[in-house]
Amino acid sequence: MSVPASLEERPPLIIPTTDLRSLREVVVAARPPHPRAAVAAWLAEELDRATVVAPEAMPRRAVTMHARVAYRDDVTDQIGCVTLVYPGEEDAEAHAVSVLPPVGAALIGLSEGQSIRWRTPSGGLRGLTVLRVLF
Repeated sequence: MSVPASLEERPPLIIPTTDLRSLREVVVAARPPHPRAAVAAWLAEELDRATVVAPEAMPRRAVTMHARVAYRDDVTDQIGCVTLVYPGEEDAEAHAVSVLPPVGAALIGLSEGQSIRWRTPSGGLRGLTVLRVLF
């Protein structure tokens, strides 16, 4: 699984209270021996450091659950567009990606223009930049 960059390098995150509760349930459900346990642990760290706000105070340019997100892979420069969903709601045809793969865990809480990096299990660097949040 992926390992996050150091805490000092991670961008600030903002998450609505409604997503926080549900995402904490996802983290608990993905504890070992779940195949995504390492990413769930990273997601838990991200949730712990996020600024949590009421849904009505959530900026429109921040990535929330069920938001459609255009992003750039900072390693390949490829542009992707996904809808961020909960485990079990994935849909490859609709480009709906769960928060449990590294890309999903990286996107949640970021705002347009923010970037995040992480290390892969083989030691390589991955990163992405949020280009646009669409609802």
